[in-house]
Amino acid sequence: MKATPGARSWMAAGVRHELLTRVFPALRHDLASPVSVIRMAMLMFKRQATVKPVDTAAWQERVALVEGQVGALATGVRSLRDWELAVSDEGVTRSALVAQCTGLMRAAFELNGIRLHVGEGLAPGEGEQRFPAGAALRYMCLGVLSYLQDGAPQLGAVHIEPEGRDIVRFSATRGAAELAELADPHRAPRKLAIDAVALQLLAEDLGYFVALDGDTVRLSLVRRSNQ
Repeated sequence: MKATPGARSWMAAGVRHELLTRVFPALRHDLASPVSVIRMAMLMFKRQATVKPVDTAAWQERVALVEGQVGALATGVRSLRDWELAVSDEGVTRSALVAQCTGLMRAAFELNGIRLHVGEGLAPGEGEQRFPAGAALRYMCLGVLSYLQDGAPQLGAVHIEPEGRDIVRFSATRGAAELAELADPHRAPRKLAIDAVALQLLAEDLGYFVALDGDTVRLSLVRRSNQ
């Protein structure tokens, strides 16, 4: 039986949930790190409070440290809104999008012996074009990376390069067979793998175009006009 539009939207939401689950450890780490620093600073406050006379310079240093970490924590909490598709944003540049997504996925990839290589053409620069709907593009970029991680046999590396004005090209290269065998247990269970159907379903729901050509995927950052 052919899936209804409503059912396809639910399935696409399931794909987004799986992608968010994969990057959640990195997001959690970014929130937990400032908390750990603040706790350590508070212990130092208590220790210094017993010292007479009070070292004013040391207190000021600790206060500045806590203020900085509170700011980082607040920024991290606010950034969680960036994952909500309904939230409007100022858009994202191609280089920033790739930097964000590779940063979130790098630990999981390298745990599997997979290298992420970002081309020089994706270095940040002045006057870069911003593409709207940053949250949707983030899901798409993570979807492509997960598709290659789950589906490319003996994956050794993923090379990410710009193409034209609004395309990102992801190319998988194969590694040693023994490395792939080591990596397989860490990949998503087969039922939760991001395969071609899941990736195309995500692209259709969010309104983007992805071209799958063997071990190469091209993602257009421009939304289709009917979205």
